Amino acid sequence: MIVLASGQVRMPTPRSFHRLFVANRGEVAVRVAVACDQLGITPVFGVSEADRDAPWVRHRESVCLGPARATQSYLDVARVVQAARQSGCTALHPGWGFLSENPLLAGLCEQHGVTFIGPPAHVMHQMGRKIPAKRAMAAAGLQLIPGSDGVLRDADEARAVAERIGFPVLLKANSGGGGRGMRIARSLDEVAPAYADAQAEARAAFGDERVYMERLLEGGRHIEIQIIADRWGNVCHLGERDCTVQRNHQKLLEESPSPMLDPSVRAENLAAAVKAARSIGYVGAGTMEFLLDTSSPGPAVLRFMEMNTRLQVEHCVSEVRSGIDLVHEQIRVAAGNRLSFRQDQVELRGHAIECRINAEDPADNFRPAPGCITRWEVPSGPGIRVDTHVEAGYVVPPHYDSLLCKVITFAADRDAAADRMLEALGQLHCEGVPTTVAMHQQILASAAFREHRYDTRTIPGFAGAKGNL
Repeated sequence: MIVLASGQVRMPTPRSFHRLFVANRGEVAVRVAVACDQLGITPVFGVSEADRDAPWVRHRESVCLGPARATQSYLDVARVVQAARQSGCTALHPGWGFLSENPLLAGLCEQHGVTFIGPPAHVMHQMGRKIPAKRAMAAAGLQLIPGSDGVLRDADEARAVAERIGFPVLLKANSGGGGRGMRIARSLDEVAPAYADAQAEARAAFGDERVYMERLLEGGRHIEIQIIADRWGNVCHLGERDCTVQRNHQKLLEESPSPMLDPSVRAENLAAAVKAARSIGYVGAGTMEFLLDTSSPGPAVLRFMEMNTRLQVEHCVSEVRSGIDLVHEQIRVAAGNRLSFRQDQVELRGHAIECRINAEDPADNFRPAPGCITRWEVPSGPGIRVDTHVEAGYVVPPHYDSLLCKVITFAADRDAAADRMLEALGQLHCEGVPTTVAMHQQILASAAFREHRYDTRTIPGFAGAKGNL
């Protein structure tokens, strides 16, 4: 900043980057590249050998990171940073998934003069470890799920904590995510085996066998709050999202606002989330995840679970309600600029719903279905947005997530948004591989979904399917 003789402060002209490395693939890469185009930045894709001829790579600069296996390409931190530097990029966007929450990548970028589009490495490290994150959020005033004070020393301590907080309990990996490293114990006899199994899976998945314990709150709603912060201490929220419709801790459908939040609970927790993000020096886009606890008498309570130090797949519903482009803001903030808006300028309108359409067969236990897409037509029109990387002739590879597209609808209220989504899904035509379109149509048309009669344990309207098993 520049201090004038009058004492007034004048901010420098907004800065940006000329070349930005996109360390991701598919729909994520397309989303970031579109934002780059709009900001006058040249995107450079890092791709695996399996993606070298993918539709989104055509007519774009790209660097091959390595073989199809993600561990040898998209998940190889050293290769990713080296590719960014060799291609002349001064910034790197990790997207969501893959290395997006890896503090090693953020730290290596910092060491080599590449701006990481995300929070500082030390903040990622703090919030990526569940116990330090919970302690920081508790200190900022958020309510936690009852559980252990830290990682458990052994099975004996696990049994003692379980008796103290009450059954059922959930053993969780300290470095976990995506439902891995989690085990349920419903009685004292089940604690030791659950502890051992959680440790083993955590060790295999994350290289960290430490686990902690929480009371298992069954029948709640999964709520998350979108925040965005700059390096100047400005932190704003873009409202909350309800992500309760999920299976095995994988989200299927998201919406904003949540139809289950009392206005006073909403206002209190949005303000608390902003305060918590500011207290840890957060920079960039992030999401705080909560469980709406309805297990006790009295008003439901939002209890903090974890923070995702990245943009989420479902950020689109927050964008369409607010009119704010979160990828634009991420890039602006990383370049050292202030947020382009203040909290009192954020106007959250109407209702938005997002459906994730995957190449999976829900009738066959959601079996992934790679193969060639022979027909591909997506809906369009007022209140409809489709984020995708797919076109007819695209071959869905077996190596990665099977997401084909995200369909987002916006309308004045929830029922209208759901009706518009049903119309949009009816216009989505995919041939060659099975998809989850019909499942989403069943969910949206069901009385259970329309009347809010579901929680994280069930998928409303879908043939009695269970959610987080």
